[in-house]
Amino acid sequence: MLSYNFYLITTGIIMKAFVMKKINETGIVDKEIPAGGSYEALIKTTTTLICTSDTHTVHGAIGERTNLTMGNEAVGTVYKIGDKVKNFKVGDRIVVGAITPDWGSVAAQMGHPSQSNGALGGWKYANIKNSSLADYFHVNDADANMAKIPDSVKDEEAVYAADMMSTGFMAAENAEIPLGGTTAVFDDRPVGLMAVAGSKMLGAASIILVETGPKRIELGKQFGADEIVDFRKVDTVDKIMELTSGKGVESSIEALGAEVTFQNAVKVTMPGGTI
Repeated sequence: MLSYNFYLITTGIIMKAFVMKKINETGIVDKEIPAGGSYEALIKTTTTLICTSDTHTVHGAIGERTNLTMGNEAVGTVYKIGDKVKNFKVGDRIVVGAITPDWGSVAAQMGHPSQSNGALGGWKYANIKNSSLADYFHVNDADANMAKIPDSVKDEEAVYAADMMSTGFMAAENAEIPLGGTTAVFDDRPVGLMAVAGSKMLGAASIILVETGPKRIELGKQFGADEIVDFRKVDTVDKIMELTSGKGVESSIEALGAEVTFQNAVKVTMPGGTI
C-alpha cells in the first residue's frame, strides 16, 4: 500500500479528512495532522473545491488508493511555517496550486516543473500525497508553491486560481497565439472557459469555441469567444475550416480530454500551428 505521508512526520493531533477509501468508495475519516520540515508549511483549510480529476481518481483512473485524502484546489491560512521559509508567516492567507513541484529537481531547473522527479511528478495532491479536503494540509517548497491572497480578494474567488484559471491560462500561453491569430478552444467547462479568457488577453483576434451547452456558450461569449461551433448541429472540422477560409487556425486548445476533440484539434490546426 502506498504511504501518502511518504516524506512527512505527523503531529499526533487528529483532524477530519475526506478520503478515497478504495476505488468507488469515499468517506470522512480521522487522520493525524501532518507536520512539515524547514522549507514546508502547514495550512489550515478555509475554502476548497472538488476537481474532475478527483472523480476520475475515485473511479480508478490512476489505480487503487487506500484512505487517500482528496482535493487539489484550496486556499487557507498558514498555521505552521518552516524555519527556512522566507516569504510567508503564520496567519497569511494563501492559495496553493494544484501542481506543487520540487523546485530543486533537474526537470524544474530545466523549465519543466510539472515533471519534477518523474513524469507528472509535480502532481502530488490526491495522487501520491494527501491533499486539501481536510482540516489541514501540507505544502512542500512553500516559498515557491504558495501565493499570498490580496485583502481585496475573497477566499471563494481566490480558490479558482489554484487550478481552473492557472490551467486555462497556461494552455493559452502554451498555444503560442500570434498577435491577430485565430484560436480554437474545444470545450467550455471551467478550464476551457479560462482558455478562452486567456486567449483574448494574449491577443487572439478571433476565438472559435466548440461547445453545445447553452449556458456554457453564453459564458464563453461573455469571456471572449467570437464564433460558436455547436458540434451537435454542424460538423466541427468543416465549420472551422469554413470560418478560416480553408486555412485552419494558428492555435488549438483541447480542454476536454477526449479522443475525438484531440483528433479534431489536429485536423483544424494549420501547418506550423500549435496544439
